[in-house]
Amino acid sequence: MALKLGYLLPTRERVMVGKHDMQEILDLGDIADELGVDSVWIGDSLLAKPRHDPLTLIAAIAGRTKRVKIGTAVLLPMLRNPVLLAHQVATIDQISEGRMILGVGTARDAPAIRNEFEAAGVPFEKRIGRMLEQMRLCRALWDGGPVDWDGLWKVEKGELAPLPYTKGGPEIWSGGGVEAALKRSGRYFDGWFPSGPGRGSDWGECWAQVKKFASAAGRNPGDITGAAYVTVAVNDNQSTAEAELDHYLSSYYLTSGETIRRQQYCFAGSSAGAIDWLGEFTSAGASHICVRFTGSNDAEQLEELVRFKQELQQD
Repeated sequence: MALKLGYLLPTRERVMVGKHDMQEILDLGDIADELGVDSVWIGDSLLAKPRHDPLTLIAAIAGRTKRVKIGTAVLLPMLRNPVLLAHQVATIDQISEGRMILGVGTARDAPAIRNEFEAAGVPFEKRIGRMLEQMRLCRALWDGGPVDWDGLWKVEKGELAPLPYTKGGPEIWSGGGVEAALKRSGRYFDGWFPSGPGRGSDWGECWAQVKKFASAAGRNPGDITGAAYVTVAVNDNQSTAEAELDHYLSSYYLTSGETIRRQQYCFAGSSAGAIDWLGEFTSAGASHICVRFTGSNDAEQLEELVRFKQELQQD
């Protein structure tokens, strides 16, 4: 499978410095499309890590671009009604003509995130089972025809329109590195999309387990995309790169950068070093990597991402 590199659009970063408008974000989507970046991604949070609504923003980018894929990294579907979510995603998939990837997550257990769930009127406990049922219901609605559903939600002869541009709905990717998460991705989802911890070799060990679980469930592991979500601070001065990464992570998550480094795939160093580090993931089987850059030179980062891909494809 050919390597694809994506770019996390800095929605959270803009809000953190008081920039609530989105024209610059839309412009970055245009630039990514023009440069040939494979995908752009948008995170999700209501109150814990405030930012723009990802589905609304993806729809806006989809209407302005022609080629770049657009995904959520990652959406918390539990905070949404699944019938409404299925309708929104189907509409966006039509707008983008099949360019949407629905990345979903289960949310970390942290006080701010528990408060976010409470504010949305959603129980935090049993959220994983809730998410799995939501995705099954979405897929049932995306298949077309009347749907009867009697679970956490009740649907009687519900028929969704429009249907997604992609037959059966867009790809759904799920992350997580614990065994239960690897099993879920192998059994139920179209891609595995974790954010850490460790480096490429650690990713590869987990990827092997995802494929094993897929085979055990009667699925073809080759039908599952091996993806990763990584954070990169690029600077030829190593100490400057390290400081920038720690500052970025501590500001973003409101905890120490060192703590987050132990939880997520992170790199600080030169451009050449970043390419070698990313190469560990591709050597282990990753075919799609979403890169979250620190710093604020966003257009330059998109150009750097293109250079990364060119170098990685030559190896």
